[in-house]
Amino acid sequence: KNAGNTPEERKAAQDAQQAAEKAAQTLGTGPPRFLGLPDQRLDTLPFLDIVRLIEKVVADVRPEIVYTHHSNDLNRDHRIVHDAVLTACRPLPDSSVTLIRCFETLSSTNWTSPNSHSNFIPTDFVDITRHLEEKLAALTHYQAEMRAFPHARSLKAVRALAAWRGATVGRAAVEAFVCARRIERLI
Repeated sequence: KNAGNTPEERKAAQDAQQAAEKAAQTLGTGPPRFLGLPDQRLDTLPFLDIVRLIEKVVADVRPEIVYTHHSNDLNRDHRIVHDAVLTACRPLPDSSVTLIRCFETLSSTNWTSPNSHSNFIPTDFVDITRHLEEKLAALTHYQAEMRAFPHARSLKAVRALAAWRGATVGRAAVEAFVCARRIERLI
């Protein structure tokens, strides 16, 4: 999130960055990278500028697997990020990226119109049974984002979605994804 123009926007951006850093610590991952883009205003920026920022991170990290928002999220920023990630990770000969997965965001992916061009229909499933409690603990750091049940963005709803996605593939808890691109090498 960008620092913003008002004291409230700067405070919200600082809180969001701290939440992301604490969540990463809880999960035991490396620190997140922040691009300084304005929250809920990506549509005011030139698309190429967003792509170039993501390209720099991809060039530095050289990931094999990339996760991004689903293309049909209700949140416009999520849709722009999706498009920018696919553009930044286009399949050029020297690209390190061999798999791009789109995740669902509670209260964004599920709130879009059912008549939209591309609904979230999972193709990839990752068993998170052993890691569900860690995921929930990480989400507790996002106090500004989380809500009380029965809101879709509640810890109870996250647990229920993991159970539902798991039940569809015979597991206790699963995260579901839509595969945007998979490149496999035959041996």
